[in-house]
Amino acid sequence: MNALRWKKFFLCLVVLPVAVWTAEPAPHYDVSWSRDMPVTFLSAWTAFFGNYRYSQMERHEPGDYRDVSELPPWDRPVAGRYSESADRVSDWAVVLGVAPLAMAGYSYGVGDACGRDVAGFTLMFAQALALQSGINLMVRSLEFWPRPYIYAKDGAGARKAESAGGEAYGSFFSGHTSAAFTVAVFTGEWFTEFYPQSPYGGIVWALALSAAGVEGVLRVAAGKHFWSDVAAGALVGTGVSLAVIQVHKKHSDRLSFWAGPGSVGLTLQM
Repeated sequence: MNALRWKKFFLCLVVLPVAVWTAEPAPHYDVSWSRDMPVTFLSAWTAFFGNYRYSQMERHEPGDYRDVSELPPWDRPVAGRYSESADRVSDWAVVLGVAPLAMAGYSYGVGDACGRDVAGFTLMFAQALALQSGINLMVRSLEFWPRPYIYAKDGAGARKAESAGGEAYGSFFSGHTSAAFTVAVFTGEWFTEFYPQSPYGGIVWALALSAAGVEGVLRVAAGKHFWSDVAAGALVGTGVSLAVIQVHKKHSDRLSFWAGPGSVGLTLQM
């Protein structure tokens, strides 16, 4: 009887938890120490160094910046623009940054996603945000040109320029837009990955990218960035996000070469 009781105890303590864990749906994203330690370190280091470079921008000497005639032709009409209301709205839009995690949380709540996917997706999202932010701050510290409102000669823009800090002299490229497109790509990615048969996939992508685009337009309307700034921000945010996702994506196709006595072959496993 004692031996039977110990067998039942072992079954409950070890076998059943393993069975429950393996019964969860296979995760969609491949998260591992060997892969994510270097990626996380790179993202954290980039963000740290970017913030350091950003802090050094306060040493900038006011008045030392490009003339309007030296700006790209499509950016010149924006020089001198400033809108406090547009600036405020663009800052409020940060609340939309929770969209990818909210969608993941909903999928987990209704049983469409396992905990490992939500955890892995959250890590990926954090890596992408840190990486794009660090790149943005490092590039801005090079001070290609100042924010549009620095060129204002009168009105609210001129008053804003008088109190501007050193960071205002590095407008290229838009960090708000870069972050917005990171959010958009991760939102669309989650929906596409977990609901591939849904007819709303295109709508989700369209809404997410449109919201990110509106953020870029608001930054231009606010006089905080030029068109070149938001275009570059969109490309960086999108590129970094797709790269991080691709690194973690599980691929179902496997191509292998084999050879045996008197035979060779190529196997494609789907």
